[in-house]
Amino acid sequence: MVKIGNIELGEFPLLLAPMEDVSDPPFRQVCKENGADMMYTEFVSSEGLIRNAHKSVQKLDIFEYERPIGIQLFGSDVDTMAECTRIATGANPDLIDINYGCPVKKVACRGAGAALLQDVPLMTKMTEEVVKATHLPVTVKTRLGWDESTKNIEEVAERLQDVGIQALSIHGRTRAQLYKGEADWTLIAKVKNNPRIKIPIFGNGDIDSPEKALDYKNRFGVDGIMIGRAAIGYPWIFNEIKHFLATGEYLPAPTMEQRVAAARQHLKFSIQWKGDTLGMLEMRRHYSNYFRGLPHFKEYRMKLVQTLDKDELFETLDIVLKEFDGVVLESKAKVVEYGGAD
Repeated sequence: MVKIGNIELGEFPLLLAPMEDVSDPPFRQVCKENGADMMYTEFVSSEGLIRNAHKSVQKLDIFEYERPIGIQLFGSDVDTMAECTRIATGANPDLIDINYGCPVKKVACRGAGAALLQDVPLMTKMTEEVVKATHLPVTVKTRLGWDESTKNIEEVAERLQDVGIQALSIHGRTRAQLYKGEADWTLIAKVKNNPRIKIPIFGNGDIDSPEKALDYKNRFGVDGIMIGRAAIGYPWIFNEIKHFLATGEYLPAPTMEQRVAAARQHLKFSIQWKGDTLGMLEMRRHYSNYFRGLPHFKEYRMKLVQTLDKDELFETLDIVLKEFDGVVLESKAKVVEYGGAD
C-alpha cells in the first residue's frame, strides 16, 4: 500500500499531474470519474495568493469528490511561500505540493518552478519552511535538473526528504528540454533504488498507453505513475491502465457516446464554475482532444470553438453524437501538445 502521510493510495496509484490552464475542477472531475487515484490543482502563485488575486484564490476551490487532492504552490521567496502555505492549508486540501518543475519562462525566469534546481540550498530552505507552515503532508514535483550538465535529482531527493517531504514526483526531463525528446526514467529509478530514500517516488513523462505503464512499472520500480498530457481529452487512460495492470487485457475503446458525454459534462461544469463566457472560452482547448482522430470533424470543431451560445454548443455535441455514432477511435491515449506549465 502506497501512503503519503496517512493518505492511502492503493498498491500502484495513478496521479493526475497538475497542468496550468488544464487541471481545473471541471477537468479533474472527468479524470476522477475515470480512475485517477490522486489529483492536484493547477499551480497557485504564492505572490498572487498573498495579494488575494482572484485567479489564484479561485484555484483553491476543491470538492469533496476529488479527494485525495493536493494544492500545488510555486514561488521564489521563502517567506511568501510559507505564508501562502498557511492560506492554502485553510482551504482544507489533503496535502500541499511544491512546484519545482515548471519550465516556462514566465515562471522559471522569475526564480520559481524549475529555477530552484539551480539553487538547491534555497530549494531546501523553502521546502523546510513550507513543511513547518502546515500540518498537512508536503510533497514536491520536480525535474531531473536544469540542463544536461546539471542533473542533480539524486541530491535534491535526499535533501528534500531530510527536511520533511513525504513524496516526490519526478518528470524525466530537464528544464532545458521543456517537453521535447524522450523522458529519461533511468535517473528516476536511481532515486527510487537509493537505500536512503524512504518516501514514495512517482515517475512522470511520456506515459500514454497501458503497455508503457506496465513496462515502466516493471523496469523502473516506481511507486506509482503521474499522467499529464496523455489525459488531456482522454481521461479513460487511468482505468485503461488499471485494467491492463490487473488483467493483461485491454478495456474496450470509449464509445462515441462516452466521448460526447464526457465533453458535455466537462462543458457543463466549466460553465457552472467559471460563468457562461469564460467557461465556454476555456473549454475550447479541449474539444479537439476529446474527438482526436475523428474523420471530417473540422466543421463541427469550428462550430464548437466559435460560438458563445451555450445552447448551440450542447446542440452541436448532440449532432456530433448522431453523425458519428458507432465510430470507434483508437483506445490508447496519445500525448498531445501542451504549451502550459506543470
